[in-house]
Amino acid sequence: MAIISTCPCGTILLIPIALIVCMYVYYKWSFQYWKKKGIPYLEPRIPFGTMQNPFWKPKPFGEEHRKLYSIAKEKGYKHVGLYSFTTAFYMPIDPQYVKNIMSKDFDHFTDRGFYYNEKDDPLSAHLFSIEGAKWRNLRMKLTPTFTSGKMKMMFHTLTECGKQLSDYVENVSLKEEPIDIKNILGCFTTDVIASCAFGIHCNSFKDTDSEFRKYLKRNFVVTAPQLLGIILGFAAPNLARRLGIRFVPKEVSNYFMRVIRETVEYREKNNVVRKDFMQLLLELKNNVLETGGDYQHDGKSLTMDELAAQAFVFLAAGFETSSTTMTFCLYELAVNQDIQDLLREEINFVLERHDGKLSYEAMMEMKYLEQVIEETLRKYPPLAMTNRICVADYKIPDTDKIIKKGTPVIISILGLHSDEEYFPDPERFDPERFSKENKRKIPQLSYLPFGEGPRICIGFRFGMMQVRVGLIVLLQKYVFTLNNKTKTPLKMKPFSIVLSALGDIWLDVKKIN
Repeated sequence: MAIISTCPCGTILLIPIALIVCMYVYYKWSFQYWKKKGIPYLEPRIPFGTMQNPFWKPKPFGEEHRKLYSIAKEKGYKHVGLYSFTTAFYMPIDPQYVKNIMSKDFDHFTDRGFYYNEKDDPLSAHLFSIEGAKWRNLRMKLTPTFTSGKMKMMFHTLTECGKQLSDYVENVSLKEEPIDIKNILGCFTTDVIASCAFGIHCNSFKDTDSEFRKYLKRNFVVTAPQLLGIILGFAAPNLARRLGIRFVPKEVSNYFMRVIRETVEYREKNNVVRKDFMQLLLELKNNVLETGGDYQHDGKSLTMDELAAQAFVFLAAGFETSSTTMTFCLYELAVNQDIQDLLREEINFVLERHDGKLSYEAMMEMKYLEQVIEETLRKYPPLAMTNRICVADYKIPDTDKIIKKGTPVIISILGLHSDEEYFPDPERFDPERFSKENKRKIPQLSYLPFGEGPRICIGFRFGMMQVRVGLIVLLQKYVFTLNNKTKTPLKMKPFSIVLSALGDIWLDVKKIN
């Protein structure tokens, strides 16, 4: 009788083969999603779907989505189905489709689908990312701090920080050395945000390596493990929460939680009252906000973690987006000297009418300045893309197509801003696009630097004011030209949350006599 032996090695070898086959079949099945829906789609590939390999010659997420937008637009699609790994997501191309999602049919797209983790990463649970009724209640409560009236109250603080910026640049200009403009503007926005949010005086121009600024900058550096966490957070948020994935680095979270707690304790213990963002948060925390009851309808006060999260996002967003916008603006003005000269003429003309004093009213009279900033935000939107998630089955208007509940939606802001149909010769820096006459010609929802609809950036007025003041105090007294240490054409950081230049932008500065 023959003895039959079985080899365990063969069985072991079959396991990974079976897993690979199962994964292949699952990918192929997942990649049929948009085809079955009858919605135009771009052909996906295993394993990354329609996305480029994020680890091989990585591109910024915003530029990757702009490329997908452009491909879909060239094919004549008004909307397109895409894949991130096996996750199907939807991208509107036509501005009318964008308008439906962000504004007209907002009730179907109220949430961003942006990952946050209240338990393990409390600073991530802020107004930008939270969802549902919690977002609505908090949005209503925070809205009063960003009115034009509140902006005027903070204006003096900005001009004080602006004076420190001007003095610092003057000292640097005497040395006749090139300046790393992003670093200098980061000091300015750090001081502004720290003062307006917390009443903290950082003196960043004297202490450029302060802990406060160090941890702010660290928050915008994405490491490889963080990138994996971000990808998992978007692809499988529930799994990411179970694994304790966090977006805010632990050391950053620990530092700012401590600073915020100490600020709150000091103000409450010493009955300190200031007209700033922290004061509104304190009133909400203690449930004493006096607004005739309009903002107390849920009868709940903010917890300490909730207060800290709102303070943190105001701090982080105001620091990075404004400094980056001013950096790109001064870069373009250094390249386009005629535009810089024209803007300086307006600044000086308006200030002369106001006895040489920079006031809120004088700032708002500078219409060409506004055009220059708007064109900067078109070419370099701080958030190059925005996202939503479908919260209820949605029938696309004038079609029989349904977007299912739970489907992620990506809107390519950079794609819209770079579309030749809406902005001819998009690579050219041309503030005249936003003149009073030309602005009317721009299709609605093709220009979205701050988003749109009920979830439009709540702090956009503050951000614009900060950028205006910084540019006014610099261009009034100094001429900027491009230094050859700046590598052109500019390339963008691949893993940056906010659109940022790869490498430093160096400018030469000369004081006007």
